[in-house]
Amino acid sequence: MSVKLRPHHLLCILTYVGKGYSPAFVANYDAVAARISSGEDIVLTTGPDDICAALLKEGDPHCVNDSVATRDDLAADTLSQLLDREIRTGDEFHINARSFSQLRDAFRAGYFAKACSGCAWVSLCRTIADDRFAGTRVQIG
Repeated sequence: MSVKLRPHHLLCILTYVGKGYSPAFVANYDAVAARISSGEDIVLTTGPDDICAALLKEGDPHCVNDSVATRDDLAADTLSQLLDREIRTGDEFHINARSFSQLRDAFRAGYFAKACSGCAWVSLCRTIADDRFAGTRVQIG
């Protein structure tokens, strides 16, 4: 089985420390983080994904907003440039320690700033990256 992630969530997993929109969201995200950390592959999807699942059960989930879809497009474009290949829905990734480190290095260097612009969590993620990802829940390798 594969973890279903939308493109911008490939960036979010780099800095996830257990904070989120609600206790249910955090519990679900922790479960997804554990799956990724255990080596489960990731498949890119459009729209709500495994991380969004808890939000879909709540009132007005932001994960269906156009702004989030735009963030996905920006993340896919930036990842395509970094990885030197087109990133598309349905692509499957096996993230190993080397590729995860490469993504984190790019994040720390500000490579994904455009894809993260407008996100409510951007300042927290910057702080976590500046602290060399201490306390993050997804650990690879």
